[in-house]
Amino acid sequence: MRVLIFGGVGFVGLNIAERFLRAGDEVVLFDRAPLPETARAAFSGLSGALTAIVADVTDAAAVTEAIVPGVDVVVMGAAITAGSARDAADPEAILRVNLLAQVPILRAAAASGVRRVINLSSAAAYGAAGEREPELTEETPGDPAGLYAITKWASERVGNRLGGLWGLDVVSLRLSGVFGPWERATGVRDTLSPHCQILAAAVAGEAAILPRPGLRDWIYAPDVADAVHVIAGAPTLRERLYNISTGLRFSALDWGIALAKEFPGFLCRLAEAGEEATIDLHGPGDRAPLAVTRMADEFGWQAATSGAESAAHLAAWWRAHGVRSEASR
Repeated sequence: MRVLIFGGVGFVGLNIAERFLRAGDEVVLFDRAPLPETARAAFSGLSGALTAIVADVTDAAAVTEAIVPGVDVVVMGAAITAGSARDAADPEAILRVNLLAQVPILRAAAASGVRRVINLSSAAAYGAAGEREPELTEETPGDPAGLYAITKWASERVGNRLGGLWGLDVVSLRLSGVFGPWERATGVRDTLSPHCQILAAAVAGEAAILPRPGLRDWIYAPDVADAVHVIAGAPTLRERLYNISTGLRFSALDWGIALAKEFPGFLCRLAEAGEEATIDLHGPGDRAPLAVTRMADEFGWQAATSGAESAAHLAAWWRAHGVRSEASR
């Protein structure tokens, strides 16, 4: 299988690339940033073939040139994860990357006979519904507010509409809060995951101080990559939208406490009264978990990694790759 990943040098993209390479597939990464040498070295021993294209997803000519006959699956993962300040300062860039760039990708995919396009959406598309509902199914109406959430919600509908008009198999995956290997500051995400922030504090020998426990159905990036691989390889799909989550909430605080077992002397705790937190939990409240029965019923898929297991795994990954990864940012 030949897979083209837009936003392929982002941390989710690199995890997806690694999963396909382990399976012996041919992977093409398309990103405005070059492939970090640490990732190139880590992937060099895998059985698949890797190519990296340095180009901007808003460059329609470059996109068309990359989507050639023989590409089986396209993963649309390029996005600007913006906060309120960037929404106000540069809405045009957010809309170009997160939504309008989708159109030339889909047009070229249809023209080249791509078998399936996988749109990486986000649980952010549920918006305020996550504060009202006890569980978020794929049928729960979205109520997004910020431009990132709005564009993710809209990308699903644009994909469905153009896919239907152009005879293209387009499916969207709503990812829960993702964290894991290869996460780093690239300039397109205004806030890194709480787990990445906690790990950075542990590495720096500083305490991680949280404003609240941070309860959410966080999901480890290698599990997301496995779900993408399942969707890419499925002969047919019953649905056009799937939640990708553990389905179970665990707190960032408990994750940090588990990580402390890997870093003696490291402390992860809640802020005391009047104390300023050092970890950003992506908003003032916690979101309901995503329902995962659709993936389980159709494919038998479920996330394989628990919160405590991911803490130990990410610590081991950082020791193997993290120091060099910092230098390659």
